[in-house]
Amino acid sequence: MASVGRRRVIIVDDDENIVHLVRMYLERDGYQVWSAHDGAEGVELARQTRPDVIVLDLMLPGMDGLAVCRELRRGSNVPIVMLTARSTESDKLTGLDLGADDYVTKPFSPRELLARIRAVLRRVPGAADQGPEQIIVGPLTLYPRRFQVELGGRPVRLTPTEFNLIRAMAEAPGQVFSRPQLIEKAFGYDFEGFERNVDVHITSLRRKLDAASNGARLIKTVYGLGYKLEVDAGAAHADSSPESTSRA
Repeated sequence: MASVGRRRVIIVDDDENIVHLVRMYLERDGYQVWSAHDGAEGVELARQTRPDVIVLDLMLPGMDGLAVCRELRRGSNVPIVMLTARSTESDKLTGLDLGADDYVTKPFSPRELLARIRAVLRRVPGAADQGPEQIIVGPLTLYPRRFQVELGGRPVRLTPTEFNLIRAMAEAPGQVFSRPQLIEKAFGYDFEGFERNVDVHITSLRRKLDAASNGARLIKTVYGLGYKLEVDAGAAHADSSPESTSRA
């Protein structure tokens, strides 16, 4: 990923009007923009240009957006924001499980899409993260500087969005977080309607953790209030190396 210069975005969508609209907003905000109109073209363009983020439609001719996401994830962690008319929770979870970082449903607000892109780019790993080397909660170990998670010593592949959610809860295990609190801590911004999306991200995160823990549910729902991280043993603490800061 480029560390200097303008951020680079690829829009993969077969609707020329949407491509034009999104391009206009992105370029006004200083992004360098390329576009592709089918899935295969989008994959090839991503390999050639190494973008900072991809805006990906699901309903594409030929290779659809899910297949594109699956192919890109074979060798790249580029942030992917899905732009889709498919609005069911099942469709959203499928995209998130394949490695998408966020999604925006059509019809959409260009301002909201731009806010989501900014937020995703803020959440990708980088040298600017001065957090602890490790955060350990029972069998769960987080490596904030690398955006990596292990459960019982086994790696769990999460998107940056999911990592920030589990990190927010791991820094205060047992504490109940409301949806607005998770948005503030994990995403750093709010947008009208985004609270509904937190539930889908939590569901995707929970499914991955449940699979890695053989069904032991670590993220508990506190009905009417929000979510909390709860494990059988251990409390959150940071690695004791000099460069780490305690989160106990």
